Amino acid sequence: SPELGAALQANLAAGGQSLVFLNRRGFASVMQCHACGEAIACPNCCVALTYHRAWQALRCHHCDHTVRVPQQCPACGEPALSSWGVGTEQVEATLREILPGARVARMDRDTMMRKGAQRALLSAWEKGQLDVLIGTQMITKGHDIPGVTLVGVLLADLSLNFPDFRAAERTFQLLTQVAG
Repeated sequence: SPELGAALQANLAAGGQSLVFLNRRGFASVMQCHACGEAIACPNCCVALTYHRAWQALRCHHCDHTVRVPQQCPACGEPALSSWGVGTEQVEATLREILPGARVARMDRDTMMRKGAQRALLSAWEKGQLDVLIGTQMITKGHDIPGVTLVGVLLADLSLNFPDFRAAERTFQLLTQVAG
């Protein structure tokens, strides 16, 4: 939002660190055909595959099924595919544009695959070597960084739509953790 963008710029100018939480990884949550409306889904789980721009791949976050981004719709054959939704990868790209010169990093399962990656990132974060940290629920758990003076939560109500009777409670816990 314009308000969060302005707050991030002001916080950066004041020398504070910012935390941006979005509980959705990847670049976009759905790849869909404009011609027929079909969303590309996992053949194993029947959920929409998440678009990861860095890998140029569609990936299932349940079973890890991965395919290259097709040039045309698998259902109708039209080359009218586009991505919808937002993920941490897209937020990182956007923040690098609106905060030029800021030291921006992303912490999610995609960026923390290498051994020691999480420890190295958190160490840089604690030392003040990063201005903005974007991440999924990994950034909400037990990190107390005194330099963090702004926390932004994107699509806070996203997890309320999970098909689980505990969705509201889990959403409240995540928001309480990230605010702390």
